[in-house]
Amino acid sequence: MREMLNRRLVLEAPLSEEDGAGGRVLSWAGLGTHWAKIEPGTGREVAIAEVPLGSVPLKITVRASPMGSMARPEPGQRFREGGRIYPILAVSEKDAGGRYLTCFAREEVPA
Repeated sequence: MREMLNRRLVLEAPLSEEDGAGGRVLSWAGLGTHWAKIEPGTGREVAIAEVPLGSVPLKITVRASPMGSMARPEPGQRFREGGRIYPILAVSEKDAGGRYLTCFAREEVPA
């Protein structure tokens, strides 16, 4: 099985840093680039802080990285494609040989 990986995504991990005033600031650090295939699921509308957002579930396929590698996607991380952000919800092996991973993600856009 050979996947058509035609989208270039940057894998990012959250960084929590002190803001100097006793609080914390969330930022994101790039961990590397992955070529990926993105398949959309069925969309739905949700409201967060009374702002309607369209939430689109996605399946993102990438080449597998070894367990423990910083290049292996994990839940809580995200992919970035230019200005588009895809938070990663779960990750599983796509094939029995462990050559590809499926990252279950979502893209939220203003409705």
